[in-house]
Amino acid sequence: MRVGILTGGGDCPGLNAVLRGFVLRHVREHGHEALGFEGGWKGLLENRARPLAPDDVEFLWNVGGTVLGTSRTNPYKVEGGTAKIRATWQARGLDALVAIGGEDTLGVATKLADEGLALVGVPKTIDNDLSGTDYTFGFDTAINIAAEAIDRLHTTARSHGRALVCEVMGRHAGWIGAYAGLAGGAHVTLLPEFTIDVDAVCATVRARREHGAGYSIVVVSEGALLEDANATVAQGTDAFGHVRLGGVGQRLAERIEQETGVETRAVVLGHIQRGGAPSAYDRVLATRFGVRAADLVDEKTFGVMVSLQGTRITEVPLVEATGTLKTVPASFYEMIQGVSG
Repeated sequence: MRVGILTGGGDCPGLNAVLRGFVLRHVREHGHEALGFEGGWKGLLENRARPLAPDDVEFLWNVGGTVLGTSRTNPYKVEGGTAKIRATWQARGLDALVAIGGEDTLGVATKLADEGLALVGVPKTIDNDLSGTDYTFGFDTAINIAAEAIDRLHTTARSHGRALVCEVMGRHAGWIGAYAGLAGGAHVTLLPEFTIDVDAVCATVRARREHGAGYSIVVVSEGALLEDANATVAQGTDAFGHVRLGGVGQRLAERIEQETGVETRAVVLGHIQRGGAPSAYDRVLATRFGVRAADLVDEKTFGVMVSLQGTRITEVPLVEATGTLKTVPASFYEMIQGVSG
C-alpha cells in the first residue's frame, strides 16, 4: 500500500513523534510505502510530497514542530479544491491518507471520507477540545510550559506588589487555562466558556492587597470575553473563518489597574506554549497514535480517528470526533474557583 500523511493547522509538540511512530510501523513492520505531503492540505492541492523512510523519521521522537510543515489551508475554500486533491491522489497512486490535525483539518478529512476517499484521522490540538478522545498530544506540554511560566510570575509579582495577567491559548475551550491556572496557583482563572465578571476579578485583587498578600495572578484564555464582549482584538480570519484572537490580557490588565489602583501588567505566552520539544507524556501518546494509525491503514479501517479512551488507544468515527467541541464543564470550573483567590 502507498499511504500519504500530512500535518495540518497549528503546529504543536508531538507531531513529529506521530510521524515517527506511523512510518516505523507502516514501513518497517507492515512493509508499505509512506509519502509525506508538505504544508497540510496545501500539499495535496499542489502535489508536493516526498517519500518517508524509517531513516527519515527515526530521530524525531523529541523534535518539536513538524518536519512536513503545516498550514491552515481549506480545500473547500479553493476553487476546484477537491478535484485537485483527487488528481493528486490518483497521480501519486495513493491507497489511503492519514490526516493529523484538529477540528478544521479533521473536518476536511470527514468530508473527503464521506465522498469516498480512504481517510484515517489523528487528533492534534493543544487546546484538548476534540470530542472522541480523552486527551490530545501537545496539551500536556502546553500546560507544563504555562504552569512553569505562572510559577515564575508569582515571584516577580510578589516582589513588586503587582497584579499580573497571564494570557494563554484557548479559543472556545479553556482547558489550558483551567489546568495551568490550577497547577500554577493562580488567584483568578478566566475561561471562554464563562463570562468574565470584572467586578469580581477586581474584588479579588483588592482583597489580596488589603489582607497583606500584596499581589495577584490572573490567568485568562485568549478566547475569553469581557462583559462588553470587546475583549478580543480581531485581526482578520483564517481559511476556516476563525477570527485571529489577541488582546484580552492587555485589556483586562488595564481595567484592573484603572478600577483597583494596583499596578497591573499583562503577559502573553502565545507561541511559547506550542513551540519546542514535547513532554515525555506527549512523546508516548503521539507515538501510540501514529502506530495505531498505521495499524488501521493496514487493516483497511477507514473513516475513523485514533482515540485515547482511558489508557487504551482505540478509534472512533471521524464524524463523531469533529461533531462537537469538548469544553470545560461548570463543575470543574467551580472547583477551580473554590481553591483560588
